[in-house]
Amino acid sequence: MSTTTMPPTKAPKTEPKSAPKGALSDRARSERRLGWMLAGPAFAIMLLVTAYPIVQAFYESLFDYRLTDPDNRSFTWFSNYAVILTDSIWWQALGVTVGITVVTVAVELVLGFALAMVMHKAITSVRPVVRTAILIPYAIITVVSAFAWWYGFNLTSGFVNTWLGLGDYDWFGDTLPALAIICLSEIWKTTPFISLLLLAGLAQVPEVLQEAAKVDGATWLQRLWKVTIPNMKAAIMVALLFRALDAFRIFDNIFIMTRGNNNTESVSFLAYRQTISRLEIGLGSALSVLVFLCVVLIAVVFIKGFKVDLASARGEK
Repeated sequence: MSTTTMPPTKAPKTEPKSAPKGALSDRARSERRLGWMLAGPAFAIMLLVTAYPIVQAFYESLFDYRLTDPDNRSFTWFSNYAVILTDSIWWQALGVTVGITVVTVAVELVLGFALAMVMHKAITSVRPVVRTAILIPYAIITVVSAFAWWYGFNLTSGFVNTWLGLGDYDWFGDTLPALAIICLSEIWKTTPFISLLLLAGLAQVPEVLQEAAKVDGATWLQRLWKVTIPNMKAAIMVALLFRALDAFRIFDNIFIMTRGNNNTESVSFLAYRQTISRLEIGLGSALSVLVFLCVVLIAVVFIKGFKVDLASARGEK
């Protein structure tokens, strides 16, 4: 009597359970936990250092308080904000600030991207030299840079008029030329910063995608628009966000070049003038709070507008 041996049955394959839609994966959860462990102490210290001045400024903004007359300090609720928001000086300064921010950030993005491409494609032997030369303006202190530009365009000691044959043209005597020089000085100083951030983004673009696009017959412009820029979305968002926040708080160049004259006053300079020059602590604190809220609004608009999915950028589903 013969017996037949049944072949062993294979256990069915079990697929790994995926996280529910909208929930964090185990990898994302562990990375978030590690991120909080690494950044948590620094975040707590920064919060303690910055929270008190913000709260104090908001508290002082609720008072009619001048250092020249400290005995007449009175609680006025939100009247300082009403005074500011109904004054044309605030809206004039806000318009100047927004104009400087839009112009400088837009130009810096284009120039910074071009410089990042140059640094990325430079020959290996000369790449350190090229990167160092491009980043030199960003290493200069802002006040020193502003003085250099003011000296070049100054009516009495400037050399630009001599080079251009403009005679005694006063660049800082009118609003538009003064703002143009302020924007040029900002662009020259901070374009390397954007190029550095975009260079890091270019390094993250897979070369395989570029080669595949070439094989498919895509032109350089098509590869730039369809391959390079989409894969640099996170880097572009970070560069624009940081520069927009910095440009909106512009103070040094205006202080050195024009002192806010001829309608070149920014919101930060306006807050300085009210608080330091006129010693109006209540109005100055209210202006500082409004500048802070504008900065927060800019950050929210950029983050929500770009809608960068960091999980997808890491290759997660």
